[in-house]
Amino acid sequence: MSTTTGIADAALSAYVAQHGCRETPVRAALREETARLSQSNMQISPLQASFLQMLARISGARSYLEIGVFTGYSSLAVAEALPIDGRIVACDVSEEWTSTARRYWQQAGLEHKIDLRLAPAAQTLAALEEAGETFDFAFIDADKENLAEYYERCLRLVRKGGFIAVDNVLWNGSVLLDPPNSPATQAIQKFNAARRSDDRVDLSLVPIADGVTLLWVR
Repeated sequence: MSTTTGIADAALSAYVAQHGCRETPVRAALREETARLSQSNMQISPLQASFLQMLARISGARSYLEIGVFTGYSSLAVAEALPIDGRIVACDVSEEWTSTARRYWQQAGLEHKIDLRLAPAAQTLAALEEAGETFDFAFIDADKENLAEYYERCLRLVRKGGFIAVDNVLWNGSVLLDPPNSPATQAIQKFNAARRSDDRVDLSLVPIADGVTLLWVR
């Protein structure tokens, strides 16, 4: 069973959540509003957001590509870490969920950094490739059946020495199932297995929340 920190012990997990990250008032308000949705499990945890922020800062990222926005918590966290002229291209298909994201981006005064593209992600990524765009950092947290395609496109869009982070690589423990219990589980299992021999990247699977694989593009 997954937790917000990836630690099974409830008391220790609560301790890590309390001491392991910081959260702005705007992000806290967004998280609390999102928690009232039936799909609230789709939002990353504050600890994951802090992890993405740290990656953006230590890598000196100026451009960030996000595949799967939901209500905008992760993009808001990274926008806080980018320089004043930093830019985010955020890909999603839901006008309803991203309307919440837009409201909080504006409230935080960071909407000028974020270019929301409402279209199927594969279509947006193809257009970015055609335009010759490049990014320092990408985060994939969208439909799992298309994970392999999103990853391959990100490899072409993220510069050498940049990072790709992929969420839900443990899939609430379902990656251990044989046979897999769904097409999404199978897609994640195949993705994880393929990365072990992928010499285009260095990788580290971090067991935070539902698992995040960090890939450095060679």
